[in-house]
Amino acid sequence: MIRKNILITGASSGLGKGMAVEFAKKGRNLALCARRMERLEELKKTLLEINPAITVSIKSLDVNQHDDVFTVFREFQQEMGQLDRMIINAGMGKGASVGTGYFHANKQTAETNFVAALAQAEAAMEIFREQNVGHLVTISSISAVRGFRRAMTVYAATKAALTSMSEGIRIDVMNTPIKVSCVHPGFIRSEINEKVEKVPFIVDTETGCKALVKAIEKEKANTYVPAWPWAWMHWVLRMVPAKSLRGMS
Repeated sequence: MIRKNILITGASSGLGKGMAVEFAKKGRNLALCARRMERLEELKKTLLEINPAITVSIKSLDVNQHDDVFTVFREFQQEMGQLDRMIINAGMGKGASVGTGYFHANKQTAETNFVAALAQAEAAMEIFREQNVGHLVTISSISAVRGFRRAMTVYAATKAALTSMSEGIRIDVMNTPIKVSCVHPGFIRSEINEKVEKVPFIVDTETGCKALVKAIEKEKANTYVPAWPWAWMHWVLRMVPAKSLRGMS
């Protein structure tokens, strides 16, 4: 099935922007939202240059303003007639070791990556249940498979929660025309990690987003991308001793 009308949150930069570019190449209509409207305007221009035949709608949205999430998703649906796929991508990676005085940053990450993701899932699934068709996609992380230290502690916890929530929603709508996929990116260069110098197996944004879109199109329950090495590496991460993880983060 070709999902023609695709909504992406957090689309102004990083993985959201990269996925929008890849979907534009495939001829999909795009509903894009993020906080930075000026970046969305620039992206819309780029996407229409890539493929003038598609429709691109953009709206300003802070996903932590939960009522606005429901409003914006509905507006996109009304404009496009139907939303075929919604990708919950908006997120952040602030934080530090728990108990070191950075509660505000850790809280902000927790609220954005999980509570706001819940709001997006609620808004998306209301629409899909009414349509009786749709594909919900959540962008989790390879870090969801284990706990990590320092700045990764709360981030990894939110991604584990997102993975679990995605599975729960999937079970809830099992054997219906509504599909739910959770994608776990490995290390892909983007704004969220641009200041981190040494990252194992990291790929550039374009390579990573091509892998993301390929995985999304397959509509599997859980995928780990890019496939090499993360399709098998996530099993290794689940089994290695905690002291080995200490040296990785």
